[in-house]
Amino acid sequence: MQQYIVTGMTCAACSARVEKAVSRVAGVSSCAVNLLTGTLRVEGTADEAAIRHAVEQAGYGMRENRPSAPANRESRVLKDEETPRLRLRLVSSLVFLLALMYISMGHTMWGWRLPAALESNPVALALLELLLTVPVLVINQRFFVSGFRGLLHRAPNMDTLVALGASAAFLYSTYLLFPMTAAQAAGDTMGAMHALHGLYFESAAMILTLITLGKMLESHAKGKTANALKSLLSLSPVSARVECAGEEVTLPVEEVKRGDIFLVRPGEKIPVDGVILSGTAAVDESALTGESIPVDKVAGDTVSAGTVNRSGALRCEASRVGEDTTLAQIIRMVEDAAATKAPIAKIADRVSGVFVPVVTAIALLTTVIWLLVGQGFGYALARGISVLVISCPCALGLATPVAIMVGNGVGARKGILFKNATALEVAGKTEIVVLDKTGTVTRGEPCVTDLLPADGVSEEELLACAYALEAQSEHPLARAVVREAEARNLTASPVTGFLVYPGNGLVGEVDSVPLAGGNLTYIRTKTEISEEIRRRADTLAGEGKTPLFFSRGDRLLGIIAVADTVKEDSPAAIATLKDMGLRVVLLTGDHPRTAEAVGRVAGVDEVIAGVLPDGKEEVIRHLQKTGKVAMVGDGINDAPALTAADIGIAIGAGTDVAIDAADIVLMNSRLTDVPAAIRLGRKTLANIRENLFWAFFYNTIGIPLAAGVFIPLWGWELNPMFAAAAMSLSSFCVVSNALRLNLLNPHREKRKRGKGTGAVPATVSSVPASEPPTPVTATPAPVTDLTGPEPLTPATRVSHTHTEKEKSVMTKTLKVDGMMCGHCEARVKRALEALPEVSSATASHESGSVTVTLSSPLSDDTLKEVIEKEGYTVL
Repeated sequence: MQQYIVTGMTCAACSARVEKAVSRVAGVSSCAVNLLTGTLRVEGTADEAAIRHAVEQAGYGMRENRPSAPANRESRVLKDEETPRLRLRLVSSLVFLLALMYISMGHTMWGWRLPAALESNPVALALLELLLTVPVLVINQRFFVSGFRGLLHRAPNMDTLVALGASAAFLYSTYLLFPMTAAQAAGDTMGAMHALHGLYFESAAMILTLITLGKMLESHAKGKTANALKSLLSLSPVSARVECAGEEVTLPVEEVKRGDIFLVRPGEKIPVDGVILSGTAAVDESALTGESIPVDKVAGDTVSAGTVNRSGALRCEASRVGEDTTLAQIIRMVEDAAATKAPIAKIADRVSGVFVPVVTAIALLTTVIWLLVGQGFGYALARGISVLVISCPCALGLATPVAIMVGNGVGARKGILFKNATALEVAGKTEIVVLDKTGTVTRGEPCVTDLLPADGVSEEELLACAYALEAQSEHPLARAVVREAEARNLTASPVTGFLVYPGNGLVGEVDSVPLAGGNLTYIRTKTEISEEIRRRADTLAGEGKTPLFFSRGDRLLGIIAVADTVKEDSPAAIATLKDMGLRVVLLTGDHPRTAEAVGRVAGVDEVIAGVLPDGKEEVIRHLQKTGKVAMVGDGINDAPALTAADIGIAIGAGTDVAIDAADIVLMNSRLTDVPAAIRLGRKTLANIRENLFWAFFYNTIGIPLAAGVFIPLWGWELNPMFAAAAMSLSSFCVVSNALRLNLLNPHREKRKRGKGTGAVPATVSSVPASEPPTPVTATPAPVTDLTGPEPLTPATRVSHTHTEKEKSVMTKTLKVDGMMCGHCEARVKRALEALPEVSSATASHESGSVTVTLSSPLSDDTLKEVIEKEGYTVL
């Protein structure tokens, strides 16, 4: 994708002309012109010279939009050069216009006093009006240069309409000077005075001045639409304190290289992305994430450019510099989104392409019709001029980009980044939200949820013994126990004779007393397990938790339950989505029982479990048959689904692959930002529709009014000066309406009860690995208590229609002993799927089985060998 700056565009007709010209260039697959930012985005193989030639042939200029460091871009974006120029033109024009209006309107209509020599000499008054009008024409010559150049290139624009209207008024008035002079020379002073009232010098000057006023207001308002980008650019540090040969040196931030050691004192901005080597600090990241509370940072943590060190001194190593920093990437994403075009803008583009020629034809037709019905040429010309100057293609061209720019800016301030305008529009049309489970709805790492000590054993005693054993292990479940023990400030006793039995458990000795930990099957070999303990373990397993049993000697110490728990904000975020009338689906490759437990706590409408990464894409396509789908994920396995969905939303803390595949990035990694992004999309889409309605309504009403259609009915007659005033304010009104989005807080919106509210039946679909993951309606499980431990409705198996090819696929089921958690399942699955003959594998530690789908014959001995190499026993 190439991006260029196009100069000389003044209205939607200009952008439509450029787009049309560039799209005809050989090698251009697609192109989009953004009137607000003056950018041209081109995709394809066409070279720059061919594109430049097409743009110049259309009557405009072009230069490459070269990337620069944020600090360098700041002056270009922050400095509003257009508004001061227009203000100077406006003030200069007003000086001559006020004098002109005093003579043409004040004296002739209201009898304001003039020198006696002028009052009795109408030709002198007319010449004075001419002399006062010419400077206004010269000051605003840009309208004529741009307008007539567009006409010569057969690309008329808004300036063409203004130039034609002002030129017609000025030339007609100049022509009337000749019969006026002849009448006064013949002694017909009254006839000359009457002709004075038919002059339109003041209309020509007023048209140009009022449209300059409108342009200035529009330019000022358009500058405000980029406030979010400006605030991001203002964050860019200009210098960094770097260690160089043992000394502290201050360098421009552009000269900092990856691997440099930089220092940050309290109150300073962090210059580049890096990793803390030493020191602790509270870092204010609100500018990037919208989170107002500073984040505590210690050695090993990462820091981002543009954030502020509120306390403590830091010594860091630069990891990403220049255009690679998080801040630079955010700025680039915001700029790219502003430069793209939303699909809803297509209707305005189609109208803008023919707008000016059609309006010019209407103006000529209006003049001719009024002449045919018997009106004088001056009267008919005034109607034609009114049509020319009231028509406003600018409002059409600005309706979409200004709303997109403001909406995108609001999102950036809240840590919600839209990669393009289409993402913002489609987010507002979302009907179904699909959530990945691990890392999105849940924390993504196991933690201790329950401590169930046996009779006569305290929680501290149970946890201390478990800590002593698990501290020696590297298993993810062991780390959960270790974290819980460290949080309680427990000390791990030294263990001797430590042994690991993969898939079963651990053994060791503390003070010559044997300790053991593991699954139910393994602990049964060490101690007696009562029926009550077994039921409690089954209850925990039914809640999606993994029960770990621990014993000392021949006595059971108790159970520690470990699970990937639901994030604190997930239930609230999902409730908000349902209040917005959205259907919420939990999509995961996890076991149906675990997925159902998470879905019940989170409060989703439907759970689809047991889906492989490639199967997630098929599920998304099935859901798209019922509405627009947004997919929310954070991992590599979510990338196909993020790409397939109508809108992909990536959690900012997720993998780079997921972020690249997504259309929206949530910098805060909070699920509550999902409803905020959709709400912002809805509000922006509504604002665009309001702007388009205003633009079309204004022209639909304004043009007939200016043409005099309502004169025979109600006597409504529009003077060209009032037509110019209306035209100058139309674009300003569109831009001002878009600025209202700045008042929106997408996280704070009054809830509206919709079809997603209340106790919604949740359905659970279990998708075996051997079958394509097409979700269908399953047995509903009512969600009445989103946090209580309810009995589970068994997950149903989804039925499918198999093709002959699918029927020939071989499926084998093996009984496997030793798997005790989801990580064991993943280990077995990964080992089996490494075999070329295995198309997929599904393991369940709860049922102790592995289902293998084969694409070609494979012996049982080979499968057994692979599984037992991982430390598990095939029965």
